Amino acid sequence: MSAIEALGKIEEQREFEFTDNDFKYIQEFMLRETGISLSERKTSMVYGRLARRLRRTGLDSFHAYFALVNSDLDERVAFVNSLTTNKTQFFREKHHFDFMTNTMVPEWQRQKQKRIRIWSAGCSTGEEPYTIASTLAASGLLTPSHDCKILATDLDTQVLEVAQNGTYGIEASKVIPSAMLHHGFIRGKGKKQELLKVKPSVRKAITFKQLNLTAAWPHKGPLDAIFCRNVMIYFEKDMQQQLIYRFWEKLGSGGILFIGHSESIGQMGSRFENLGQTMFRKP
Repeated sequence: MSAIEALGKIEEQREFEFTDNDFKYIQEFMLRETGISLSERKTSMVYGRLARRLRRTGLDSFHAYFALVNSDLDERVAFVNSLTTNKTQFFREKHHFDFMTNTMVPEWQRQKQKRIRIWSAGCSTGEEPYTIASTLAASGLLTPSHDCKILATDLDTQVLEVAQNGTYGIEASKVIPSAMLHHGFIRGKGKKQELLKVKPSVRKAITFKQLNLTAAWPHKGPLDAIFCRNVMIYFEKDMQQQLIYRFWEKLGSGGILFIGHSESIGQMGSRFENLGQTMFRKP
């Protein structure tokens, strides 16, 4: 069977009619509202995720579903949530957090810097901001004598609910270094022994907020670090450059931008010092 014939078989098996125009509508909506660019390779993924919304709402066509999205704010949020990808884990790209521990924290200490502001842009289910906070805790910076705050934002309201709860399966502890595990987390007891809970002192350092990166940003004052990793890959090149310029504006002098291993800062490279391993310092 050829690839075209196989695709035809998949089309025949679909529960709901899903036309090229339906997919184009979704592409245009997501690009306009969120800045996210969906390629044709995502067609099956998009259909699968939205077909679940059709079943849940009791509708029998995408045309009817789009009408609901345009008239109901809650469903509009659910629609966007369905199409955002949220793969993450604790200490993903660990070299970034090693750099925090070995370079950034000693610099702050030498400069006797008490105010520290960090943004986790695209925080998903919370593993990234809790990794940042536990790293700061293990370095002795989450104390009353320091003013350390982390803003964690995501477009998806459902993953933010998971993040705010701060509870994970115990298997997550396997990738967390012992010092950060000790300072940042508590293992459940009894019936909850298979759960890992973020310590209240670590949780208190983080503010979770729903945010569309293409909209206005809420920050007051300069940032010491921005983590926006494996997020920009979903945006078109022009939007990526606009975001990086805005990150550059928000960073204070010497602030660090962390991006994903498959991302680059393109033409904005002239405004940053490249530290290697997808880390960039604002001079």
